[in-house]
Amino acid sequence: MRKLSEGAEARVYLAKMFGSNVVVKVRHAKAYRIMELDENLRRTRTRREAKAMVRASEAGVRVPELFALGEFSIYMEKVTGSLLKDARQRGRYGEIGRMLAKMHGANVIHGDFTPANIMITPSGPCVIDFGLSEISESAEGKAIDLLLMKRSIGDRDYRTLAEAYGSGYAGSKQIFSRLADIEKRGRYQIRTLM
Repeated sequence: MRKLSEGAEARVYLAKMFGSNVVVKVRHAKAYRIMELDENLRRTRTRREAKAMVRASEAGVRVPELFALGEFSIYMEKVTGSLLKDARQRGRYGEIGRMLAKMHGANVIHGDFTPANIMITPSGPCVIDFGLSEISESAEGKAIDLLLMKRSIGDRDYRTLAEAYGSGYAGSKQIFSRLADIEKRGRYQIRTLM
């Protein structure tokens, strides 16, 4: 296995499975945590991530195909393409808004829904890295998904995304209302120095 990247929670490797390239995400042990607690957290988070990916896929959202699930690892399809943050493909934001609407309709909250976690592939956008995801009806969590994307892209692209999201998700009015409330909170306001 060859290490591709490392984050706070996991390492991502490139490996071979039945002659094909696969991505293996492994949640590594944290020495500062009690071993039993650490193992329980890693096991629970690994299962939660896989469950969110499966539910998003069942809702019609393109995600990496899941091949196997270990105690602390996920074996999945190696998706090829460019990250949205690098691809600069304006015409994709309506499609991405519809993808988020499908996810939220299935109560999948991504937790880090930004252009860094959307891969533009030859077969269309693919949502990756469900490491912070959860399955919940939380309007707050869904609004945070929108806020993260709003803060990451330009106004015009966000309007396209929001319009597609609004027409694709029956509960969008409540989510947009919650988003407006969140943006009024101090820590989410844009501050400038004068």
